[in-house]
Amino acid sequence: MRPSPSTDVRRTAGASLTAVLAGALLLTGCGAPQAAPTSPAATSATATPTPTPTPTPTPTPTPDAEPLPDEPETFAEGLDAPWSIAWTADGIPLVSERDTGRILEFDDEGEAREVGTVAGIRHGTEGGLLGLAVHEGDLFVYFTASDGNRVVRYDLLGTAGRYRLGDRDTLLEELPFSPVHNAGRIAFGPDGMLYVPIGDARNPSAAQDPDVRRGKILRVEPDGSVPSDNPTKGSPVYSMGHRNVQGLVWDDDGTLYASEFGQNAWDELNVIEPGGNYGWPIVEGTGGEGRGFIDPIATWRTSSASPSGIALVDGTIVIANLRGEVLRAVSTSDPGTQREYYAGEYGRLRDVAVGPDGALWILTNNTDGRGDPRSGDDRILRVDPASVTAD
Repeated sequence: MRPSPSTDVRRTAGASLTAVLAGALLLTGCGAPQAAPTSPAATSATATPTPTPTPTPTPTPTPDAEPLPDEPETFAEGLDAPWSIAWTADGIPLVSERDTGRILEFDDEGEAREVGTVAGIRHGTEGGLLGLAVHEGDLFVYFTASDGNRVVRYDLLGTAGRYRLGDRDTLLEELPFSPVHNAGRIAFGPDGMLYVPIGDARNPSAAQDPDVRRGKILRVEPDGSVPSDNPTKGSPVYSMGHRNVQGLVWDDDGTLYASEFGQNAWDELNVIEPGGNYGWPIVEGTGGEGRGFIDPIATWRTSSASPSGIALVDGTIVIANLRGEVLRAVSTSDPGTQREYYAGEYGRLRDVAVGPDGALWILTNNTDGRGDPRSGDDRILRVDPASVTAD
């Protein structure tokens, strides 16, 4: 049995984040940096334009903040299959543990405290407590239940060091699930809508059925209702033809990027267009453009990737890779320009995100049953994004 978070999840780096977070919270926002990505030429005939979002400035440390580390430093260790990281409005990191169902908050010394345990979780293989997102003071959670995957919203009560889960509302339920391909990443876009990737749940052909919630990215209001400007009136489906999307991030101009697990050939990085069809299972990787599908902007052999969470900073998409055990940097202006970092050094990488301190925060995932845990796993790492570039 694992010890309680107060003794098991611990800080190993010496530097405190107090000054960093205090300075960063003075910023006006923490969105993605400005860049002009190259989008695929193919578009869907059913695509419906969405309003142009207001760009949010990139988070950068203030002059009096502590320098960010050039190499990854361990912020906390001893986590149990961490899956997703998100931040409260006051800059407190929250992390989900897939198998325990716990949501943890961390103080500036990397000490963990349990915010709560999500009730009704069915964990096993790839299911369990998955994605987190914070929006207007509420905590949104994607998890596997006995009757399928679901998305719920919690009142997030309290303050730093005292956060707790309040009342819970179910927004989406009975989403298809299976031991694998459950997707699970959730994120709010610059338009204020909640984006929810749904895996094909081992039924590949359903990804091509617009009326079946498998192999899709859904777009809903914060209350779970369907936005009036979705590609198909009355449908939550935003894009289709996906196998297992596990990463979402937006550029300043509203471009949505998604990382996607392939089957036996190609993993993908896609630019998501409203109403777009990405070809699975008819196409894996490129080659679908002439058949009405949208090709990925970058692909990798499945043996070297398994792309999960993604972040975007200074025109570079940063991808956490599980099977590949690397952090991969891809240029948005030229996706063929790429570099890999920390190959095999930290094992499987599940999530990466830009924190309010301007650092890249990385979750390792070696205790998920598929990795090779080492002393201290699993970990939260921090690194200066300036040291992770595509060129």
